[in-house]
Amino acid sequence: MTAATVTTQTWLWKGFPICYTAAGETGPAVVLIHGFGASWGHWRKNIPVLAEKCRVFAIDLLGFGGSAKPLPSATVSYTFETWGDLVADFCRQVVGEPAHLVGNSIGCIVAMQAAVSHPDVARDVALLNCSLRLLHDRKRAEIPWYRSFGAGVAQQVLGLRWVSELFFRQIATPRTVRRVLLQAYRRSDAVTDELVEMLLTPARDRGAVDVFAAFTRYSQGPLPEDLLPILPCPAIVLWGTEDPWEPIALGREFANFEAVKRFVPLEGVGHCPQDEAPELVNPILSEWILSEKK
Repeated sequence: MTAATVTTQTWLWKGFPICYTAAGETGPAVVLIHGFGASWGHWRKNIPVLAEKCRVFAIDLLGFGGSAKPLPSATVSYTFETWGDLVADFCRQVVGEPAHLVGNSIGCIVAMQAAVSHPDVARDVALLNCSLRLLHDRKRAEIPWYRSFGAGVAQQVLGLRWVSELFFRQIATPRTVRRVLLQAYRRSDAVTDELVEMLLTPARDRGAVDVFAAFTRYSQGPLPEDLLPILPCPAIVLWGTEDPWEPIALGREFANFEAVKRFVPLEGVGHCPQDEAPELVNPILSEWILSEKK
């Protein structure tokens, strides 16, 4: 299965087209939620396996992939609360039943936010290399000023439209995307031309720069440690041990929360284990989703 061979569908959410794909005829419902800058295609190696026994849906969050990318405004904000509401409405209107929510990176926080704000839509959550949100205002307050100052200045500068557009155009190139992926992934053979193009295509859409700038400056909202204590459903955490962005040493602390039933380190794997090591991730997710005892 490749992203190019799958037929996508469109669902209107508050007037905005939302792209998603679906597979599987029977079994429990699963909703897959991508990370920053990605799309449903980042789950292309997982969907066929999960769809053997589940109804699987993979969604492009507002602002990403094939979904609408409206300008931030008084009525449109790129926050976890917005995306949590989107996922909850998707479960009610498209899926039609409570679902197992599976996220990668910021998609983990979206899954938890959906479950916390709308307990009726989530049977449980699976978190793959959850974003620790190290640029959050509260996180920066805990580190020396000279380490956090540069990030804060960069966020403010990127708030200037012409600066963010120039910066975005410089990083939205095949060479730069490949270089970033080779940092995030530990298995270089997983960084394919297909993957690079899959990430680059939505970046050419009108509005992509504004979404990038809006989220880059987003330093508020929930942290994982805010949501885990109030999570109304069980959780499993998978973590690539070689993640250069979200250190597993910090991630292991999640195992101390009551909602987290399992913490599974994935040896030799980076930030996106579902794409880099699907042969490790798929059996764990399948067992978790189909298990009646959590």
